[in-house]
Amino acid sequence: MDTINEFGFKQRKYMPVFPKANGKTTVYIEGYPCEDDEPMSATDFHGEQIAGIYEQFKRYFAINDQIYIGIDSFIYYSEGDIRKCVAPDIHIVFGVAKYPLRRSFYTWAEGTAPVAVFEFLSDATARQDRTEKVGVYLNDIGVQEYFIHQPELKKPAEFRGWRQDLSGGIVEMQPDAEGGLFSEALNLYFRCEEQHHTHVRLLRPYLPDGTPITTSLEEQHLKEAAEARAETAEARAEEEALRRQQAEAELGKLRAQLAKSQRE
Repeated sequence: MDTINEFGFKQRKYMPVFPKANGKTTVYIEGYPCEDDEPMSATDFHGEQIAGIYEQFKRYFAINDQIYIGIDSFIYYSEGDIRKCVAPDIHIVFGVAKYPLRRSFYTWAEGTAPVAVFEFLSDATARQDRTEKVGVYLNDIGVQEYFIHQPELKKPAEFRGWRQDLSGGIVEMQPDAEGGLFSEALNLYFRCEEQHHTHVRLLRPYLPDGTPITTSLEEQHLKEAAEARAETAEARAEEEALRRQQAEAELGKLRAQLAKSQRE
């Protein structure tokens, strides 16, 4: 990303287009639990991954008030049955109001299901994430794309994705040469980035042209670097102007001396 304005242009260019859902914003329905005794993230590795990608999604989709991003919250997908419930690490819904925030997401009330779901593998749930949740998310709930990722660097890398095909079946996405996957639903490319100082294997989103979606901290660093470059360029310009002034003054002295010599 060269400038904020350039990224803003690309942001509008690549933002998905979708219809508005036919339901209504629903913060809470009585009788459907909205929390349990489980911690938000299984480990610090998961916490780092969830917080990072949530912030990137939130910043990128901020320009559209009809995109809702859920983080570790319940999705109820069968009215009247509280057992039909999942709590993915991240889910993204198109066509529903971003605000107010929900305590849980009810597919029948909102009139739609998430377009994409992300689960970050932990020892306790990895088997379910790889197997039965594929069918639950894509068949039972109607999610368009489902991704799993292993954020702990010391464990074998695993980034996989599934989507619904045109016939309603489930197909696994094929990674590119760098192990990345392209999300047709989100119009974003995803690739892993190893951070050895934190021992985290981060899943990062990119625009289709390869432009990274930064976090606010990374954006601040970019701004500071740009300001430093601008200050350096300004200082060099001032030095150059001073040198020109000095050269002109010296030239003026030489001309004056030459004129005096000629008169004498």
